[in-house]
Amino acid sequence: MAKKARQRISYVLELDHSSSGGHRLGVNGLAVDRDHAILYSGGRDGVICAWDLNLDLKNHDRASRQDAKPQPTTKFRASTQAHTHWVNDIALASNNSALVSASSDLTVKVWRPELGDTEPHTIGQHADYVKCVAAPNSADWVASGGLDRKIYLWDLNGKGKSLEIDVRGEDVSEKASVYAMSVNRNILASGGPESVVRLWDPKSGKRITKLVGHTDNIRAILMNEAGDTVMTASSDQTVKVWSVAAGRCMYTLTMHNDSVWSLFSEDPELDVFYSSDRSGMVVKTDTRGTIEMDEGLSVAVAQEHDGVSKVVACGDYIWTASSSSSINRWTNVETGPDAHLPEAFRHLRAGGPLSKSRKLSAPTTDGSAENEIPAKSILRMSNTAAFPPDLSDASESNLTLGVPPRKGSEIIIDPIVPVVEPIHHLPEETIEGQNGLVKHKLLNDRRRVLTLDTAGDVLLWDLIRCEVIQRFGKKHLEDVEPEVNTLEAVAPWCSIDTSSGNLTVVLEPFNCFDAEMYADELILAEPVEFREDQRINLGRWILRYLFAKLIDEEIKRDEVYRQRLNEAVEKRQAALRLNPPTSISIPASNGQGWDRNESAVETPKANGANYPMTPGLGIGIASPAGNLLTSDFAVTPGSPLDKTTSQLNRSSGEDYFSGGISSADASAKAPTTPATEQAPAKDETPKTPVDTKDKDKDTPKSPTTPFGKKFRMGMSFGTKKLGRSASANIEKPTVTEEKPDENKSESSSNHEKEVDDNLGGIVQKIHNDYEKQILESPDNIVETKITPALPIDAPVLKLPSGTKVIIQEETSGGSANLYRGTVMSVGVDADIIEEKAPMWLGEVLLMNAIPQKEPVKVSFVLHPWKNSLPDLVTADGNNRLNANRMLRVKKILAYVAERIDPQMEEPGPDALKPEEYLELYCNDQLLPNTMSLATLRAHIWKGGNDVVLYYKANGRKEIPKELPQPTLDDPAVSDPGGLAAIPPIATVG
Repeated sequence: MAKKARQRISYVLELDHSSSGGHRLGVNGLAVDRDHAILYSGGRDGVICAWDLNLDLKNHDRASRQDAKPQPTTKFRASTQAHTHWVNDIALASNNSALVSASSDLTVKVWRPELGDTEPHTIGQHADYVKCVAAPNSADWVASGGLDRKIYLWDLNGKGKSLEIDVRGEDVSEKASVYAMSVNRNILASGGPESVVRLWDPKSGKRITKLVGHTDNIRAILMNEAGDTVMTASSDQTVKVWSVAAGRCMYTLTMHNDSVWSLFSEDPELDVFYSSDRSGMVVKTDTRGTIEMDEGLSVAVAQEHDGVSKVVACGDYIWTASSSSSINRWTNVETGPDAHLPEAFRHLRAGGPLSKSRKLSAPTTDGSAENEIPAKSILRMSNTAAFPPDLSDASESNLTLGVPPRKGSEIIIDPIVPVVEPIHHLPEETIEGQNGLVKHKLLNDRRRVLTLDTAGDVLLWDLIRCEVIQRFGKKHLEDVEPEVNTLEAVAPWCSIDTSSGNLTVVLEPFNCFDAEMYADELILAEPVEFREDQRINLGRWILRYLFAKLIDEEIKRDEVYRQRLNEAVEKRQAALRLNPPTSISIPASNGQGWDRNESAVETPKANGANYPMTPGLGIGIASPAGNLLTSDFAVTPGSPLDKTTSQLNRSSGEDYFSGGISSADASAKAPTTPATEQAPAKDETPKTPVDTKDKDKDTPKSPTTPFGKKFRMGMSFGTKKLGRSASANIEKPTVTEEKPDENKSESSSNHEKEVDDNLGGIVQKIHNDYEKQILESPDNIVETKITPALPIDAPVLKLPSGTKVIIQEETSGGSANLYRGTVMSVGVDADIIEEKAPMWLGEVLLMNAIPQKEPVKVSFVLHPWKNSLPDLVTADGNNRLNANRMLRVKKILAYVAERIDPQMEEPGPDALKPEEYLELYCNDQLLPNTMSLATLRAHIWKGGNDVVLYYKANGRKEIPKELPQPTLDDPAVSDPGGLAAIPPIATVG
């Protein structure tokens, strides 16, 4: 079976809706439906909007509205979150009944709002960003091109790909990405960074020819209705007109002084077209009635503040899109025979050989001179164009009719560039957008994010609660950060993306369960009684409530499924009651109060477990000694106790210092002894499996520890080699017990049913277990095996209903969406999620099991402050320790107290806690009791070597400066064999 692509979970935090509809980031695509007077727009926020223009686009009514004051008439019609990344281009297809969009999320989608579609449908997918789409009139297919150097033709009715064109062909160019396209039924033109226009047959996919002449990226392409003329715009600041038959450039138009980004024309012969550039200038060019194309009239119509990425025109209006979230509408300019030109230009244009059919407009006497096109707005179309004349020289010879100002072959380079004055500086109407996020900063706690939006406002977000928790107004993000950031070091567990104007949080399976926080740092609406020093896994916490509705739905389905199974069991039980057995066999006890072979159906219930769990913070000794855990203390794999403890999450109290344990929140834990499970320690620092009271009584004390004590707080000391000791060796059967079916989908060697490699596979595994139980114990009621995280492990969250949930799959060019919904719809979409979601997500949600991972540890050394207290150096002179990165300072102080304070052996009820009379220093800085080793290393120590720590007393309790020496009466001295039983705690190899 081919390896399945890695899948990730993303969720999008809901932004405030300041107005109905509108984009949050810049707009890249525009399209106008003339028949219905609807404007469509596609933005960098992944949204497609439809706008009611409320204009008559079929008739030119400029004269009738000259005296009327323009009023904003555009109304928001509909919108859809079509994509999760930028919408790069949109196009109307199928006689304007379908809107096709191309996006950087690799997909091509079609939206039919007039047919009742609320969401667009994916019709195709690329391996990299999709940059452009084009559709011929009334055709049932659309073409798309992207950075994967491919052009695809997609069927609009969902039949998939109908043609694939590899743009690289034989040239294998690194710059063969497709940035622009134009198409009709018989020819397709494409261009990009290669600076070459390629023509293709859309029926066969074969290349017709290529047009060479541009020197930079080709940004836009137009084609006339007959398919014999192609117009291209390039970043080389030119617009070129090509003859397909001749295969060469006919005209190079240079009316722009910056990179030309967009072209638009409704004219079948391209006689009237619009162009826009990076400087924000919008130009209308009219070549009707001219002998040579560059003799036409080119007018600077409008000037935007930003580069115009898209321009469209219809009727008497022009719309422009830019990096702003707003769309501007401009009044069109008359450039035909009725154009109001300056007097000198009018006579020159009407009577000279430059025109073959233009009529001189009659002089106006009604005051409409204000509509005259200013001379500074008229552009020279090419370097060889005779029109307009240079008015800087007022000599009569320059205005002589029929005499061009220079020879056609002569190029005059004037160092003084004429100033262009566009006709319009202000739009007739602005379709307002909204504010989107453009910058972010993830704070040290990795639970909060600062964002800056397009309005300049700074917001503080909580990634767990999915909401804004503080607003700072219009400030610099860098100025706000020091005010809210904290001194913490938390493992990376998510990544943040604001490229679409929204705050998107991405969870990857390889690290989304790495970060934890202490439960006592939470501020909850409903109090929860946590274990001491319990930690909450952030990834499991947020996933539990992103998919809460899905879990509820799966529990309902599981109840129905088990009810059907239990009906047969109840019938058998009823039959047994009618015919009771004549004798009862009593199974032999194993002496520990529970049966090792007890049925596995006794899963943890919602209100607790069948057996008591290890309290708080269990600490084990990391040592190579093989006899620390004997067979008497090992839990038999498959026993009910082992099952129960593996499902109950005790990560927050798991062994900080043990060497071979799994991830702090892994569902499979190292085996523990029944004695420890049934007799939790009363001390603040619980004992480990080997530190039971019985073993304390029976085992001789070590002569290297004056008080004969063993540290019971989860510290393991020594090198990494020592870390993989007895506790590491006995971990294997637990892993086997926790995930026996881990590779079911890939192998059937375990003689069990194969399951799908998705979330539905977990449901299948649970059903298989039910069926297996029925076969083995047909008279026992089937109990549920769905055990989601309880509030003690994942405190209840009430996420905003608009929080979006996305399941994505990794592809060669990025990621592709497999599912998109909200926290409210995941239950309704259970069937889709079962099919699309990864198996690891099912294990987390339905079984409360997360992947095991070796905990990250920090090495450190402990010294007394200026020899004011006894030293902790062991017999071999080594005091190097290591511990889980989440260990707090107060636990290190508790370890120190146990080693140097004689009264720690039997503390009284009113005794001071170690952190109350001891202090810990690093780099001469007093450390807070709640600071973790990871934070200490990152922000205080700031080095790569072992952290050096100093402990001292604060004077609240008297501590002897020397440790009492062991006497001959000490069993540890009289019995050196204690060394073999319990090795020195701080020994390193």
